[in-house]
Amino acid sequence: MTDTITKQERETIEAVVHEFLKKMDIEGGFTLEESDGSLLVILNTADSGIVIGYHGEILEAMQLILSLMIAKRLDKFVRITVEVGDYRKNREEYLKQLALKMKDRAVSEQREQVISQLKPWERRVVHLFLQEDPDVVSESEGEGRERVLIIKPRS
Repeated sequence: MTDTITKQERETIEAVVHEFLKKMDIEGGFTLEESDGSLLVILNTADSGIVIGYHGEILEAMQLILSLMIAKRLDKFVRITVEVGDYRKNREEYLKQLALKMKDRAVSEQREQVISQLKPWERRVVHLFLQEDPDVVSESEGEGRERVLIIKPRS
C-alpha cells in the first residue's frame, strides 16, 4: 500500500473485516492501524489460539482471504497484516534474534549460514533487518518449500 487510505476506504475495510469475523464466528473486536506501508488488523479475541493455528497457518490464511476480499471491494490492493495476541510481534522479535545469532556465526566462521523453513513474510523480516548491516548480506535461494535464507559475510 503506497498511499494512505481514505476515510471511505477505511469504512469499507472495517465493514469487510467485521463481516469476515462474523462469518468465521470469531467473537471479539478489532482495531485498524496503518503501519509500515500496510494496514494492521489487530484482533482482540479470547479465541486467539484458534485464530493463530499451528505455526500461524490459520492467521496467514485469514490474512490472505481478508486481503482478497478488501482488494475486490476497493478495486485496489491493500497490504493487510493480521495480528492477534502479539503473535507476529513476538515472532518478529524471535526472527531478529535468530538473524543476529546467524550473523555473528557467519562473521566469526567466515562462512554462509542457512536458515530453512521460513515463510515468505519471515524471510522478509530477516532481509529487512539485515539489509543495512555492514558485516553481512542476506539472500534467498530455492523454490517453494525448499527456499532458504542465506546469510553471508561481506567480502
